[in-house]
Amino acid sequence: MNLEYIFKILDKEEWTKAKNSGVYSGSSKDLEDGYIHFSEEDQVSETLKKYSSKQNDLILLKVHTLHLDHLLWEQASNGDMYPHLYSPLDIKNVKDEFELNLNENGIHQLPDNFKNN
Repeated sequence: MNLEYIFKILDKEEWTKAKNSGVYSGSSKDLEDGYIHFSEEDQVSETLKKYSSKQNDLILLKVHTLHLDHLLWEQASNGDMYPHLYSPLDIKNVKDEFELNLNENGIHQLPDNFKNN
């Protein structure tokens, strides 16, 4: 478990709006649930398959956790612990962003360096 960085999958349009405003308040699902859903590095592939299968125009954010208030790890229905942010995300905490492209089989290709970058 790497507690230093967490990851958020979102569409390019949401990310453009967040960069313009300086904060990301979450997707419609996040707003409905009352927190922003994140994944740990080892959960990103599963999250993509489950919630964003074959979806184009996605961005993967690598977020530094040090200055995030209201960040909790909570158990999901599958028994795994996932990071949830109970406040908007100040984009100053985003260390990196990666475009997620689909391969010829419609599967998202994660960048080789997203964990270590």
